[in-house]
Parts: sequence; structure tokens; C-alpha cells
Amino acid sequence: MTAIILAGGFGTRLKSVISNLPKPMAPINKKPFLEYLFDYLLSYGVKKVILCVGYKHEIIIKHFQKKYKNLELVYSIENKPLGTGGAIKQALKIHNNIPDKNILILNGDTFYQLNIAKFYQHSLLNELTIAIKPMKNFTRYGSVEINGSKITSFKEKESIQEGLINTGVYIINPKLIIKMKKNKFSFESFLEAQTAIDYYIEDSYFVDIGIPEDYRQAQIDFKEFF
Repeated sequence: MTAIILAGGFGTRLKSVISNLPKPMAPINKKPFLEYLFDYLLSYGVKKVILCVGYKHEIIIKHFQKKYKNLELVYSIENKPLGTGGAIKQALKIHNNIPDKNILILNGDTFYQLNIAKFYQHSLLNELTIAIKPMKNFTRYGSVEINGSKITSFKEKESIQEGLINTGVYIINPKLIIKMKKNKFSFESFLEAQTAIDYYIEDSYFVDIGIPEDYRQAQIDFKEFF
């Protein structure tokens, strides 16, 4: 299986804590956050990761170079912002020899400890599947609404007592992105244009290190999980 990790963001809200590093390199108990993602992917047999990088990408490339343990690493560098969808499209166009029908996409600043094997098996009959998670009392994330086996709508961020969030983990057929006419677009806008998207739901540990409070919480949580 091949994975794409979106690791090109500026990390504006975290700059007060890690001002000289790209967000995916933020140290969690003295290890870059990306290392935890790589080890997680390796545990499910992922062989290759394409890193969509931009801001301070040279730090990531210098640290990991072309390999992490048995994981092959390749880089798609954004010389100008392309949006999350555009970054994925560029990565697919540059590295068009991806062997899998479907690929895994995840963010470089979140960790969602779902079972990738079950997620992949569930997605085999669909061109696009989103991993969603039940959550209580949240304001930081947009929510999704479902009907039967499909996602019917995406909701903006608001205070919600109980709902389902889009975790930012996807399995997608590359052709859906490649055929997009635009080269600069957000993946979120791409999703909103789709109809009746399949989902996989799992109530597993999730953290987004994008704000200082959750970054500090990850330092505590990861001591338990790793």
C-alpha cells in the first residue's frame, strides 16, 4: 500500500511553540511527530510514503532523506501553495507509478489510531472512503452527517455536544484527483462536490497537534501509546 501524507502547512497556530520547525516535525517526547506516523504505517505493511511538503521542507528532507526503516520516502515539493487537493494532485502526477488501485491519504499533523487493514478492506468496493470518528463536546472540527452507509453532508465548525468528525484519513482512487481540471484547490472543496461518499467509522484515539493545548496533550498521551 502507498500513502500520501500532507505535510506542507505553515502551522501558524503552533509557531509560538515550534517557531523554527514545520509542524509535522514538532517533537513529541524528543521524536518528530512524523516518526510516529511512519511507525504506525509500517505496522500495517505500508511500503511507500509520498510526502507533500512546502514550508521549511528542507528540514524534513534532511532529517529523513529517502528512507525510514523499511519505508520508502519520496517528496512532492510545493514551490507555491496549491491547496490540499492541488498538493495531492501534484504528488500523483509526479509519482505516477503508484502500484495500488487505491491510496491512503492522511495529514502530517494528526494521528488517528484506526485499524488500517479493516479500513482498506472496507473501502475495496468504493473509489472514495472517509474515516470518521464519533466525538463529544467539540468545537475545533467540522462534522459530517450520514444516512445509511453514506455521508450526506459536511458541516462547518461549531459547538457540538455529540457528533461525527472527518478525521482527515481517506482511501481514494487516484483517478478522481488526477481528472480535476484545476491544479490549485482544497481537498475539502473536492469532497463537498462529491455525492453519497462512503465512510468507515471507528472510535479510536485521535489527536490534532495544530494548537498548543493539544500539542502538549500529545506529549502525555504518546507516553502511554508508544
